[in-house]
Amino acid sequence: MTFTRREMLVLGLSAAGAALLPLRAVAAVEDNIAAFTGGAAVGEGGITLTAPEIAENGNTVPISVSAPGAVSIMILASGNPNPAVGTFNFGALMPKQEASTRIRLAGTQNLIAVAKMADGSFVQTSREVKVTIGGCGG
Repeated sequence: MTFTRREMLVLGLSAAGAALLPLRAVAAVEDNIAAFTGGAAVGEGGITLTAPEIAENGNTVPISVSAPGAVSIMILASGNPNPAVGTFNFGALMPKQEASTRIRLAGTQNLIAVAKMADGSFVQTSREVKVTIGGCGG
């Protein structure tokens, strides 16, 4: 099969664009974390993210997050077209700083939870969820 120079140029640019898509998702996750933390350093521990190891259907994946002493918690799904899943804010009268919900996942990916603690520090955890049938059109 013979390709013209124009066809090769289009093919090459398409391949380069497809190769950059995962980098965009990683940049979007990092941008969301930086916006949430204001650029502050993020530590480990003090936050628990519970999600199934394998989700048979990505349309409804149950998750829960807990961070005793947190003021707010942000959840991100690194492989979704829009990685920001949600942010939970806790008031002073909230007896427990935990939340649970069901989310949609496009495919196998990492879930990331970042918590802002009462002292102004930030902690983070992540968990990989394997999705057999994607929920975002996949």
